[in-house]
Amino acid sequence: MKVLLLLLLFCHVSSPVKHSLKYFCTGSSGVPNLPEFVAAVLVDDVLAGYCDSNKKTVEPKQDWVTTLLEDTPQQLEWYTAECVESQPNYFKAKIYDLKQRFNQSGVHILQRMDGCEWDDETGEINGFNQYGYDGEDFIAFDLKTLTWIAPKQQAVITKQRWDAEKRRTKITEMYLTKIYPEWLKKYVAYGKSSLLRTELPSVSLLQKTPSSPVSCHATGFHPKGASLFWRKDGEELHEDVDHGEILPNNDGTFQMSVDLNLSSVTPEDWRRYDCVFQLSGVEDDIVTGLDKAAIRTNWVKPSHMTVPIGAAAVVVLALVLIAAAGFMIYKRKKDKRPPSSPDSSSELSDKLNPET
Repeated sequence: MKVLLLLLLFCHVSSPVKHSLKYFCTGSSGVPNLPEFVAAVLVDDVLAGYCDSNKKTVEPKQDWVTTLLEDTPQQLEWYTAECVESQPNYFKAKIYDLKQRFNQSGVHILQRMDGCEWDDETGEINGFNQYGYDGEDFIAFDLKTLTWIAPKQQAVITKQRWDAEKRRTKITEMYLTKIYPEWLKKYVAYGKSSLLRTELPSVSLLQKTPSSPVSCHATGFHPKGASLFWRKDGEELHEDVDHGEILPNNDGTFQMSVDLNLSSVTPEDWRRYDCVFQLSGVEDDIVTGLDKAAIRTNWVKPSHMTVPIGAAAVVVLALVLIAAAGFMIYKRKKDKRPPSSPDSSSELSDKLNPET
């Protein structure tokens, strides 16, 4: 998700500190070497736990999660029951129902993402619950109207059924507005040493070829709330700029990049550009000036000894003609010789073979 921040000149505007709890569940049918059900829980986009229908056990992925489950065994019981029995059976039945309704066979995948976001500055909470089928949006819950939204005609039947199930609506609302937010606050409290840490990134300027855009790449930062942008003469640029998404690293930190197209910029004007990185909760920005000497690239300048394609083609053609001419001369000489008899060939063979 791209977060666009409006930044004023010489004024740093810090973004609100938001935390998130996300549950990703995937049910599959007919996919070889893949469990029929897989689930993962992410806190602030960091993998906290995992389970699947093959292992049938909950695996904490962070030390603070292990401590939390030890202190609150009811949480472990809930996750185990959901992962081992409830959700695998639900997804299996739902996929079967969809395949029957659409008269399908073969490989199919049903996914659900639910959870909530919590702004610890404003206290605002936003819950979400949405399904995807075979890689496309299928149905989602609207907390404002307490109804299900069907973006595709194929999901209308499901919407009508679920809207009529008042108990489903109440349970969904309770999880999104009360249970999940309470759990998220508890998880943040247990994992604050990790989740609330501040790590500044290393910022590099990268370029594939001299004609490619210059990419400003920041990696190793935490938390996720950050912005990266190019500016000219102190003002943020919006044209000739391509913003990348914030992506996770294996160590729990994040990375992002923003590209600048310099095709219309003269070398003399490069000094007017710089890349700015801003991290939530950190007052000082990291500013990197556009310096040609600081750009990292793996591009290698072509060697002057390389034979041009046209010249190489001429050389190859000449070699082919020489070989053809030599073959014709050899053939003419051979044709002028009298044919050898079988006896003479045998005699020659005998001379060449000392054992006979």
